[in-house]
Amino acid sequence: MEDKVIESYKNDEKMMILVYAQWCINNDFDPKEMYKKAYPDQMKNHALREALEMTVAKQESEYIPDATVLNVLQLFGNDDLAFIVQEAIEKRGK
Repeated sequence: MEDKVIESYKNDEKMMILVYAQWCINNDFDPKEMYKKAYPDQMKNHALREALEMTVAKQESEYIPDATVLNVLQLFGNDDLAFIVQEAIEKRGK
């Protein structure tokens, strides 16, 4: 049972990273650059690289609301990255 819970969490975390990466692509942001701002000590993120390989061009993607990406990031404790995303949203609006 414990292994199933851990596996489920890992899969959900991968989905969160994919949502973040695709949202960045859809909004013309560089996901690696934003991640670097939030976590400068974690430059080599294997999960982010894998997620980027799974993203599609923004013309092929479904719309991802800003609130969705923020909520997903915060749900997994990525508050620093959510803060950077929020800043980007605010700058985009100006």
